[in-house]
Amino acid sequence: TSTSTSTAAFAVMFVMSIWCSSLSLSSRSLAIALVVCITLVYFSYSFNACILASISRSLQQSNLRNLLALTSTSRNESSESAKSGTGDSGTLSGPGTTSAPAAQTVTSSLDGAPKYQLLRQQGLRPSRHLPDTLIIGVKKSGTRALLEFIRLHPDVRAAGSEVHFFDRHYQRGLRWYRHHMPYTIEGQITMEKTPSYFVTKEVPQRVYHMNPATKLLIVVRDPVTRAISDYTQAASKKADMKRFEQLAFINGTYSVVDTNWGPVKIGVYARYLERWLLCFPLSQLLFISGERLIMDPAYEIGRVQDFLGLKRVVTEKHFYFNATKGFPCLFKSEARSTPHCLGKTKGRNHPRIDPAAVERLREFYRPFNNKFYQLTGINFAWP
Repeated sequence: TSTSTSTAAFAVMFVMSIWCSSLSLSSRSLAIALVVCITLVYFSYSFNACILASISRSLQQSNLRNLLALTSTSRNESSESAKSGTGDSGTLSGPGTTSAPAAQTVTSSLDGAPKYQLLRQQGLRPSRHLPDTLIIGVKKSGTRALLEFIRLHPDVRAAGSEVHFFDRHYQRGLRWYRHHMPYTIEGQITMEKTPSYFVTKEVPQRVYHMNPATKLLIVVRDPVTRAISDYTQAASKKADMKRFEQLAFINGTYSVVDTNWGPVKIGVYARYLERWLLCFPLSQLLFISGERLIMDPAYEIGRVQDFLGLKRVVTEKHFYFNATKGFPCLFKSEARSTPHCLGKTKGRNHPRIDPAAVERLREFYRPFNNKFYQLTGINFAWP
């Protein structure tokens, strides 16, 4: 400080005056010596102050960069949020509202968290926001993989579980929905994934009412393979489930496809896309190839980052291919810093399906696929 500098200078002057007096120096020599000493003290102090200020700025910038990566909301935080909103603990006092004790508890716990204390020191206040981007489908096409891959980006924060707001909990209101979103800071994107949004009739209009500028991500794959994958998941939970061929066709022959059976019905992508295009321009939708997401995840995630206006941070260095599962895995992720795959259910082996049944389904889907190619402007080249 200036006071300490003045004190130090005065002390030096006093010592120098005694020393010069003992040497019997002239008044002019004494004055010169004092000026030189004061100048040396001043420049020494200024130099040290500049160094300290530079170090302080560097530390602040470093802390801020680290905090942008640390502010991701973990899955545990998301599940706690979901419990507080939908559980039996009485945190909901009515549709679209959150009780005061629950909100105070969340705020209190955040205030005590070191990373949020540091954020406030940097002038950043974490808060929950309605999503900027939605992964709306398609079921069993790679939506979970897309979410896990894109949330590697430090500027993407996503709800850990499917919220199903627009198709199941819409009556609870946007306040309830926002409460299920992760905490973010300025510049970060809030994202949510619920694959059933794509096929639910009321959802496009509801999303538009929330925010007409919402960006939509849609993962699609060969509808025949998707149907078999959908069936495989259901069969893994029900031991006595009928064979795929029995469910996909009517009257025990392959002549008539059962278009009311969910796994078959969902694959008629063009029918559902037309509803979305009534509310949103094609420029706000990005279609991700489920096949390419598996074979070349870095390419598809690069497209997603460009679409969201993000710097390409997630690249091929984040992935490795697991030959046993036939699925891409991560060297690290938001939840784990060690190499791992997405889960036992990913890359599940499909049952053998009669090739004649598969070929009949391909014939059934072909005109719908062509219509989908026309609507999207993309030829996915499905068989």
